[in-house]
Amino acid sequence: MRIKDVKIENFRLLRDVAVGFEDRTTLVVGRNNSGKTSIAELFRRLLGDRVPSFKIEDFSLGCHECFWTAFEARNAGAPAPDVVALLPSIKITIDITYDIDAPDLGPLSECIVDLDPDSTDARLVLTYGPRPTAPAALFTDLAVGDDMAINRRNLFRILGSRVQAAYAASLEAVDPNDPTNRKSLEPKTLTTLIRGGFINAQRGLDDDTHRERDVLGKVVEVLFQSALTDPVDPEKRTTAEQLKEAVEQIQGDLHAGFNAKLTSLLPTFDLFGYPGLSDPGLVTETSFDVEKLLNDHTKVRYVGVNGMTLPETYNGLGVRNLVYMLLQLLRFFREYQAAPTAAGVHLIFIEEPEAHLHPQMQEVFIRQLDQITSAFIAQLNENRPWPVQFVVTTHSPHMANEARFEAMRYFLSIPDGEGMRRSLVKDLRKGMGSAPEPDREFLHQYLTLTRCDLFFADKAVLIEGTAERILLPAMIRKTDSAAAGQPQLGSQYLTVMEVGGAYAHRFFDLLSFLELRTLIITDIDAVKPNDAGKRVAVPVADGVFTSNGCLKAWFGDDVSPEGLLGKNAPDKTTGVRRVAFQIPEVAGGPCGRSFEDAFILANPARFPLDGDQALAAYALAGDQKKSTFALEHAIEHTDWNVPQYIAEGLRWLAEGNPAPVAPAPAVAVEIVADGVGVAVNVAEVGDNG
Repeated sequence: MRIKDVKIENFRLLRDVAVGFEDRTTLVVGRNNSGKTSIAELFRRLLGDRVPSFKIEDFSLGCHECFWTAFEARNAGAPAPDVVALLPSIKITIDITYDIDAPDLGPLSECIVDLDPDSTDARLVLTYGPRPTAPAALFTDLAVGDDMAINRRNLFRILGSRVQAAYAASLEAVDPNDPTNRKSLEPKTLTTLIRGGFINAQRGLDDDTHRERDVLGKVVEVLFQSALTDPVDPEKRTTAEQLKEAVEQIQGDLHAGFNAKLTSLLPTFDLFGYPGLSDPGLVTETSFDVEKLLNDHTKVRYVGVNGMTLPETYNGLGVRNLVYMLLQLLRFFREYQAAPTAAGVHLIFIEEPEAHLHPQMQEVFIRQLDQITSAFIAQLNENRPWPVQFVVTTHSPHMANEARFEAMRYFLSIPDGEGMRRSLVKDLRKGMGSAPEPDREFLHQYLTLTRCDLFFADKAVLIEGTAERILLPAMIRKTDSAAAGQPQLGSQYLTVMEVGGAYAHRFFDLLSFLELRTLIITDIDAVKPNDAGKRVAVPVADGVFTSNGCLKAWFGDDVSPEGLLGKNAPDKTTGVRRVAFQIPEVAGGPCGRSFEDAFILANPARFPLDGDQALAAYALAGDQKKSTFALEHAIEHTDWNVPQYIAEGLRWLAEGNPAPVAPAPAVAVEIVADGVGVAVNVAEVGDNG
C-alpha cells in the first residue's frame, strides 16, 4: 500500500492544497516561503507520539476571520451549534491505495468502509476542530467595547491561550465514493498505519555546543536497540546481547567495590543532631543504563593514523551531512524492521539534503535513494518489501535536474487577501500532461543538462545566445538606473536561461504552468526565398518570412518581418509571458535582424555607419565574433545604450512582481509588571508558513 494523495486545509500557508505522492520519491520544489516546510511540519505533528495538537498560529491567516465571525454570532445570541459551525478547522485528508489481492491488509483493514469489491482506495480524514463547548471556552469573559480594532486585538490575543482547550483532534475513515459513509477511529490509528521519519533541515552539524555535538553517535543507540530484536540476522542479536551482558557485569563490579567505598563518604545523620531524625541508613548505587551509555557516552569517530581517532567535527560539513543522512535512513529502516507490528506505509521526509553538498553529490543523492532502499531490502531484510515513500524538499536546481517532471510538486505563494498569502501546489504529473511528448522529453533533457533554476526564481529571462548572456547584467543595471523610483529588476530573484530561438517556444507550457513571469528575448531572423526557393538570411527590410521558431509559434508560421514590426505591447504579451524582438530605435528608422546589429544601430556614436544604416549594421554585425563583441562591451567599452526592444522588455519584467511581500503589521503586546501596563510594539515574524 502507499499514500496516493493528501489534501490539507487551513494549516499555515497550506490553506487549501492537494499534493499527490509518488510511489517512491516525491520532490517538493519552489521559492522561499511557499509552504514547503509547512507540509513536513504538518506530518511531524500527525505522526508524532502524541495526539495531534495545534496553536492559533498554525491556522492559516486567511481563515482567522472565521473566529471573529463566530465571536460576533455568539454575541448576537446565536445557538452554540451554529457558532461551532462557523469556527475554522484544520483538516487533513489522506488517500491510501492498496492491493485488493494482498493476503493481509494489516492496520488498514479497519479503515476500509466501502463495500465496492473493485475499490483500491481508502480515505482517512483527521480534523482538528472545535469541541461542542468551544464557544464558551473561547469567548467567555471577553469584554466588548465600541472600538472594533481593540475588540479584534483582544480576541486574538486571548485565543492563543484558549484554542487547545477548545479544540480536539478526531480521525474518521470515509468511503471515497460516499462521504456520508464514515467510521470513527482513534487518532493514534494513523501512527499505527503510517510510520514517520524526519531528517530536518537544521541538523546541528556545524554547532560546536555540547547539545549538538556528536550527532552521528546518537544513531548508535537506535541501531543497538533494533539489533536486540533483529528478525533476520541472529548474529546481530547475539552481539547486542553480549554488549548488554558486559554492561551488567560492570554493574555488578561497581556495586561490590566502588559503591561500598562511595557510601563511606556519606555522613551519618547523627552528625546533624536534628530532633526526631533517626539515621535512615543511606547507601549509594551507581547504575549503568545501556541506552544512556550509548546515547550520552558513545561517539562515532573517524580512523586516523598511529592509533589516533578523530572526532566527527574534524570532517567536512558535506561529508558529515551525507553520513548523517545515510545513518538516519538506516536507523529508520531498523526501527521499522524492529517494530512489533509493521506499519503499512513508512513516510520519510528529508528537508534540504543539499546542505553543504557540492552539485554532483546533490544530483547523485536523488538517484541513490532508490538504490539504498533496494540494498536495505536485499541485504538486511531477506528481500521482504519495505513500503517506504520519500518526500524531499529542496532549493537545489541540481536535484530538480535529476528528477523527472512527474515526481515534482511545485509550491507557489499567491495572495490570499490583503497582506496575506497562501500556497498553491502545482502537480507536474497532472499539469504537464497536455504538453506534447516531444516537448516534455526535450524539457527534461534540457533541464538535466543545465541548471534548472525555473522552479526557484521569481522571474525568468530566456535568451538566444552568448552575447545576450554576457551583456544582460549590464543591460539590467542600465535600465534600472534609467528608471529610478520604479521597481528594480536587479533586486529581484531572476534566472537567465540560454535556449536559442529555435527552442524557446517549447518552454511556453511549462512557464504558464509555473505562473512564472518571463521575458523571451529573441531575433526577427528575417529570410526570403532565393532563386532556388531556399530561404536565406536577409536584412529586415528585405525579409518575407522569419525563420525564428519562437516567433512562428507565437504569431503563426506565415508572419512576416513587416507584420512583426506592426505588433504592439499587448500582441507581444500572453499571460505571464512577453516576447521581445528587434524594433527601430526611432519610428520609421532602420531595424536590426539580430542582437548584434540592433546593438550597433542603438549606438550610432560608437558605430558610425555610412549609407543605408540597416545594411551597414547588418554587414558589420556579420563580421563580429559574438563572444568577443560581447566581452569588449561588457568590460572595456561600457558607455553604450541598451537596444530599445530589450529595454522595453526588461521594464515590463521588472513590473508586476508576482510575489510582493507586504510588511507584517505591528502587534501591540501588553506587558504587566508590578501592576503597571506597558505597551510594546512587536513586529510579527514570518508569514505563518
